[in-house]
Amino acid sequence: MTPADRFLLGVDLVKDPSVLHAAYNDSRGVTAAFNKNVLRVLARELDGDIDVDGFDHLAFYEAELQRIEMHLVPRRPKTLVLRGAALSVPIGAGERIRTEISRKFTRAGVERMLLRGGLRLDQWIVDGAPSFALAVARAG
Repeated sequence: MTPADRFLLGVDLVKDPSVLHAAYNDSRGVTAAFNKNVLRVLARELDGDIDVDGFDHLAFYEAELQRIEMHLVPRRPKTLVLRGAALSVPIGAGERIRTEISRKFTRAGVERMLLRGGLRLDQWIVDGAPSFALAVARAG
């Protein structure tokens, strides 16, 4: 980056755990459907046999790590067959497949991360809640 360049980073901020839980475990099941789509894509792209409806969506907030984890959990033992990858993967009932980590940030944490990358925070712009932020940084 030149001295005139800026780096723009959008971040999801740390929120009350109940807010995060509600967002990732929505009552309409939108996030669960999104999560289960991982299995549909694997089956389609790797010529697989996967009983998508036999999995439950699990999402929870890890406060110490400031992140949401999403998992898929089979209700009974299964074998995931992925012919395109020449794989047959047994998975036990209740065994978790982690499908996503969604980090949440604070201003102090973003500043530390930018400094480790040789950048300095120039502007911090938050929405009204605050739920999200834009960090504008420059070299230095």
